[in-house]
Amino acid sequence: MVGAGIGLRQPGNVDEERFLGVALEMLQNGDWLIPHRAAEIYPDKPPLFMWTIALFARLTGSPTLALFLPALIAGVVTTGCLYDLGKRLWNRRIGVIASLLFLATYQTYSILRAGQIDGFLCLWIILGLYGMVRHLLLGPAWGWFYVACAAMGLGIISKGVGFLPALMLIPYAYAARKGWSGVVSMPGQWRAWLLGLVVALAAIALWLLPLLLQVILYGDNASRAYVSEILLRQTAQRYANAWHHQEPFWYFFLKVIPKYWLPLILALPWLVPAWRRQLGKRDGRLLVLLGWVALILLFFTLSSGKRKLYIFPALPGLALAMAPLVPWLLRRWFGQRPRARKVFVGLAVFWFVAWFARGFIEPIKEKANERQMLMSEVAGLTQGAELMLTHWREGQWLFALQPIAHFGMDAPNQTQRAATWLRSHPTAFALIQAGELARCFKPDKARKVDTDADGEWFLVQAAADNGQCHDSPASEPYRFAWQRPRI
Repeated sequence: MVGAGIGLRQPGNVDEERFLGVALEMLQNGDWLIPHRAAEIYPDKPPLFMWTIALFARLTGSPTLALFLPALIAGVVTTGCLYDLGKRLWNRRIGVIASLLFLATYQTYSILRAGQIDGFLCLWIILGLYGMVRHLLLGPAWGWFYVACAAMGLGIISKGVGFLPALMLIPYAYAARKGWSGVVSMPGQWRAWLLGLVVALAAIALWLLPLLLQVILYGDNASRAYVSEILLRQTAQRYANAWHHQEPFWYFFLKVIPKYWLPLILALPWLVPAWRRQLGKRDGRLLVLLGWVALILLFFTLSSGKRKLYIFPALPGLALAMAPLVPWLLRRWFGQRPRARKVFVGLAVFWFVAWFARGFIEPIKEKANERQMLMSEVAGLTQGAELMLTHWREGQWLFALQPIAHFGMDAPNQTQRAATWLRSHPTAFALIQAGELARCFKPDKARKVDTDADGEWFLVQAAADNGQCHDSPASEPYRFAWQRPRI
């Protein structure tokens, strides 16, 4: 279901274009420790996801296929881990149900079919969950605990929240202290627990230690700023005081879960009382799983920055907690009504088949990438001359067919800087947004680009300068050119 049509899919949004472009630039420039975006440092995410895309691009020879493979692999591993945990905690039937519940959920389909970092993060989350459950509920199994710790370390250098499986220790500690059934108490093992932290730090050090050594020995101001950005601003500061995607505290519960956790949430009116009864019997398995899900929801709810995909790591735990009650729920719903049960099975089969079919239909119905069309048209109009990008988006860099220059994606005064730069580069062109054109250029000497990707665009040269804009002192732009076509 997740892999249906994978060879037909193309990057379809700025996130996918960004991660693919960063990975391909790593392959081209050989800088694996500090990600770059059109020669400018990309400071928002650690590099492990981009490393993985680059590896698959090298192995398969297909960058677009490489973009989607990490999430597909994460989906396969998650499905297998849920099956195995359900079988070990309860029985084989429950393992099958847990896997199907995970695959049936809309958010699973929407995230694991995208070429984004959250699908890849799912791999480390499920390995962390698997190792923790094997140790805390089925152990002691210190080897699996250390696997979980290593997975969390790798998850952190994929995306900062890779530590989320560690939250499972909170409900576990309560259950073990109170003597709940289904959990394994391990007193007097503080050295073994502490070694888990060492393992997680060692996994993080695979990237962080070489990075720090490079910056200390050979770094410049830009690389030192990158270390500060990735270690502080994009982690703790972003959580405590988000500057993007600000949403109210109820966002996940009213806008995300009712849609993206379908059809699972339809069973909650029956499952919540059943969970309460099981917790009343001091079932530590459910306490640890449900407690972990609740802590993830609480963790992201407390941050002012929220996106619908943030709570996806909680979904495997929810599916595993729901699975043992599904047989009871089906008996309650259908009882001695075999016809109703057959209708339910038919709807379930239809649900999965529809998602599978959609995987092939979506790429066929997809329109051509507008940013790719834009850059192809620009290359033809400029005959491959050097192009100054202003107020640009990710795909304009990824799909560029000519040498490009820019002053940074988020730099101020980009139009003024472009006008100043063109005066000393009369054969070059600049790509200017319609709303910015008249500030620095004569509209009658600009050429409109027919492809309207992210707004209207005009091509100008130095001859279109109206003399109203100056950037003093003149700053040097970043320069970048692909050595071979990307896609």
